[in-house]
Amino acid sequence: MKIIFIQTGGTIDKDYPKIKGGYAFEFGEPATKRILKKLNPSFDFEVLTAFQKDSLDITTNDLENLSNLIKDLKTDKIIITHGTDTMLETASYLNHHLKDKAVIITGAMRPERFSNSDAPINLGCAIGAINVLEHGIFIAMHGIVNPYFKMKRNSKSGKYY
Repeated sequence: MKIIFIQTGGTIDKDYPKIKGGYAFEFGEPATKRILKKLNPSFDFEVLTAFQKDSLDITTNDLENLSNLIKDLKTDKIIITHGTDTMLETASYLNHHLKDKAVIITGAMRPERFSNSDAPINLGCAIGAINVLEHGIFIAMHGIVNPYFKMKRNSKSGKYY
């Protein structure tokens, strides 16, 4: 089995800025690569970058390109790292445009570069789930995996449940 990881940006991939001005963070190499290196996985994988944006800046064109990228993949096991603010919107879009793929969207409340990040746990949860899921669009956050349409988010804490 081969898992494709697709970076889209979001907090999980944020890094400290190397230039002045702009956002307080910038995007760099996918956090997934650093996490997988520590894991030393027993499965084949590939890490791709669709785009590197804060999820609030994702456009319909970005979503269309992401959907087309996934459609062209030979594998049916895909994990997308994504910003937490618009995960549900991206999941809904992908659900209307993809069939016959298992896609899990995950991210982090704190950047993977932070020592107290939830990124490794969320990605690990997604990896475990993708091995047993059939087709559909799912969200993996805060220790749970649900079909995207069953996932909710607490507006005060930001926590998914």
